[in-house]
Amino acid sequence: MAAKYIIGALAGSFALAYIFDKSIADYKIFGGTTPKTVSDKEWWEATDKKFQAWPRTAGPPVVMNPISRQNFIVKSSDS
Repeated sequence: MAAKYIIGALAGSFALAYIFDKSIADYKIFGGTTPKTVSDKEWWEATDKKFQAWPRTAGPPVVMNPISRQNFIVKSSDS
């Protein structure tokens, strides 16, 4: 019997949270604008291209064994 109240309360709280999030973030009821860095797809692509162009300076990839907490360097199959 208590399960229906719990499930109803959870569903209601999720619905209320969704309505508040939608109205504050998307409809901007308190004013404000979306930053250009978020809304401009061209800016996003240029930034992503810049980050992909940076050289990688990391070491070789490792696999961690969570049981024994030992790390093993992954060797490629062609070597």
